[in-house]
Formats: sequence, structure tokens, C-alpha cells
Amino acid sequence: MKLTLAALHDLPAAVDRPTYFRDQLSAGIVHVGLGNFHRAHMALYLHDLFQKGRDLDWAIVGAGVRPADSVVRADLAAQDWLTTVCELDPAGDRAVVTGPMIDFLPVEEGNGPLIRRMTDPAIRIVSLTVTEGGYYVDSSGAFDVDHDDIRHDAANPDTPRTVFGAIIAALRARKAAGITPFTVMSCDNLPENGHVARATVTGLARLIDADTANWIDKAVAFPCAMVDRITPATSDREREMIARTYGIEDRRPITCESFRQWVLEDSFSAGRPAFEDVGVTITPDVSPYELMKIRILNGGHAAMAYPAALLDIHFVHDAAVEPLVRGFLDKLEREEIIPTVPPVPDTDLATYYARIGERLENPGVADTIPRLCQDGSNRQPKFILPTTRDRLADGGGIEGLSLVSALWCHYLCGLSEGGRTIAIDDPSADRLRAAAIAARTDPRAFLDLDFVFGDLAQNAVFADSFARHLRALQQDGTAKVLRGYIDGA
Repeated sequence: MKLTLAALHDLPAAVDRPTYFRDQLSAGIVHVGLGNFHRAHMALYLHDLFQKGRDLDWAIVGAGVRPADSVVRADLAAQDWLTTVCELDPAGDRAVVTGPMIDFLPVEEGNGPLIRRMTDPAIRIVSLTVTEGGYYVDSSGAFDVDHDDIRHDAANPDTPRTVFGAIIAALRARKAAGITPFTVMSCDNLPENGHVARATVTGLARLIDADTANWIDKAVAFPCAMVDRITPATSDREREMIARTYGIEDRRPITCESFRQWVLEDSFSAGRPAFEDVGVTITPDVSPYELMKIRILNGGHAAMAYPAALLDIHFVHDAAVEPLVRGFLDKLEREEIIPTVPPVPDTDLATYYARIGERLENPGVADTIPRLCQDGSNRQPKFILPTTRDRLADGGGIEGLSLVSALWCHYLCGLSEGGRTIAIDDPSADRLRAAAIAARTDPRAFLDLDFVFGDLAQNAVFADSFARHLRALQQDGTAKVLRGYIDGA
């Protein structure tokens, strides 16, 4: 059956559905970026809250600023803004139809409808999932004042091209009308996302009007958040699975892992829903949770990706049960990564990592090793090398961490152990491959990539360990080196 409000009562008994009614809801949030992650994460938390009969004045109005968002809008409009979320778990899948979104604004050049809706006093939060690369940050991590979109919005503040320009236009209108500013809440998976959002909004505002920029900096809250849930892209495979298993015709269903986590800084300009009542961790400081996730989860992904690729393993769940890859990861986490993570409130780090292991083994998610290998020149400096630096500073061993760097270098030569050609998916692919090939005779050629290693290349302990591991990989192969590390050879 086609997914619509009228069809809710006819859904199979195995499918959870809203117990609240659409006419009970009123808008409190404008969310920009209606991708799968948002609808399987923040929207699902709000659905759970509405199921309790709580905070029904915090419903979502969807929005987008790209032409492609119009296609999403049309698909969701045809099913009354409802979404089927299927949580995949080896112990049993769960399907739920969610309905916390009550509208999706027309996508227009100049973003007039978006600005007008964000000016509405009822809107108290503007939330974002615009991807990690959507915040107009340059290679140094600073706000990119020279980007064409930013230049356009600075020159045309009333008809902006970006979501940040639209946010500024709405905040200016609210300020002029004496309306309390809304909170800007980033839900993107990037470190210190609230600080990044603040820097982008105030940076652009400063190009338009310094007084407005100063007011935004003082009056508008930009809470940081740590978000976590594996949510693959939807294809015909997922649509067919939902139709076959649950009898639902959903144009944009979502499949995801059963695990989800949201840690949110309690900093809001105009109130918030009672997120803590549905499992969100509300805290004055997100940073301990964020460091835990970056080092243990993201670092684990970055560590297992290249040995798995070299061993011709395609799926993450297969790599997670391969003894060499899992043995390497478990020892690395236990002996070198987890010891660098400070205590996290109400969290046992060993238990946290054990849960990650279960998530990695979930075959339903069908996450891939090639995805984990993408963009290594960005991920290694964020997820692996800071841990290496901390271990060196404390006098700790780095055998496993330096082996991660050597495995990445060996992978970048472009050939798996089975002779398969590896396609390098990285903005700096040509430069990386050339350095990796040169490292066959001179390991220093790879460590001299300053934009990756920085001053770490000058540390003799790291450089010597890296070179030793790289020579072993070249001479003995990945499998033998992994076994030697696991056995302590």
C-alpha cells in the first residue's frame, strides 16, 4: 500500500506507527537537509517524544536550499511527510512509520519561503544536516570568505544562496521585530559542530553588517552535539525490501542500524523539547563524548579500513569477523587508543568499544570497506594521528598506530594482496600515490606530506617505527605483518 496518513490504520501489525494525530502538531523547528540521517536520528527522537504525548508544539518543517531538495520534497509530499524507518538488528528488525514533520517549504532561488518561515516566532530552533563539507571551511579549518557562494550572499543579503545567508536574513528580521532569536543546532557529524556553525554564521554576517554579527554572537545559541548512527543511502534495494517485508510503498524509506546516540549541549536561545526523556544525553560539555567517539569509533574505522582493503574484503561486517583484521583492531584499541581517552561521564569505555564491535558485525547495514577508505588524507589527521601524538607525549608505545600509517601508505600504492587494482578515492589521490610509491625506497617521502603528518614526521620514534612496518609489509605482505603484531612478534 502507498504510505499516507489515511493508510496508517491499515499498516501490518509488525509496523509501529504514530499514536499522535497530525492536527495535534504545530511547528517549532525548521530543519534544513532532509537526508536519511536526519529522518533516522533527530526526527525519530522527536517521534518518540510525540508518542509520549509530549512537546507537540515542536514539530518539524523541512527545508532545503539545493535544486535536488525539490525532488525530496515532492516524494515526501506524496506520502504526507511520513517516513518508514527500518532498524536492522541481528536479533530482529524493527520498522516504524514516523510523522514528526508537518511541512516542507518550497525550494526557491533567493530562499524567500525559508527566510519567512524562520522569521515566524513559533520557530525556536533551526537545525542542520548539510554534510560535514557544507560549512564553508577552508583547508586550514577557517571560514572561507572567498567562496563564491559566500561572496554572493555578502553582496545579496536579502536573496541569499546558502542556508547561512538565509539564517542571517531571518535573524535580522527577528531582531528588527523584537522577536527572540532561534537556536542554530547543527546535527552534522563533525567535531565541535556548534562552534563551526557559529563561525560560519557570524563570519558571513560580519561581511554584511558588523552590528548584526556582534548581536548574533551574543544572542544566538549554537549548541555542540555528538551524533552517531550508521544510515546507508537508500536505493531500489531498500525500497524493494520495505515493500516485500512490510507491504509498504515508500518512496524514501530508510534502513539503519538499531544503535543511535545523541549527546547535546544544553545551550538554547528559546527553549527546546524534552529530548532527555527519549534517550538524548543533555550535558554542559559534549567534548568528552566527542573525543571518545572520534578516537574509538572513527579511529577504529580508519584503522581497520586499509588492512581489510589490502586483504580484498568488501563489507565491514566481513572484516569485523576476519581474525587478522579484528585481532589487529582489538589489540590496537585496547593497548593504544582507549588508554588515551579521558573518563567520560556514565560511560565504561570497554563496554562502549564492545558495543562498537557488535555494530561492525551487523550484516544488515551492509557498510563497505571502500567507504571507510575514502578521504584518508582528511580522516587520518583527525582520527589516528592525534592519538599517535598523545601516546608519544606520554611515552606510550605506538606499534599499532604506526602500523596503521604504514598500512595506509601500502594501500595507496594501489594494489591489493590478491593483485586487485585499488581506486584511491581522495581529493589528494595523485599526490598521495606518488609519495607512497616513492616510499618503497625512501619511507621519508611519505612522511614528508606536511598537510597530513605535520611535525609528527620529525619524531624519530614514529618515523623509525613507520619505516620498519612499511618494509615488513613490502617484504612479507599484510597477513603476515598483522599476525606478527597480534602475536607480539
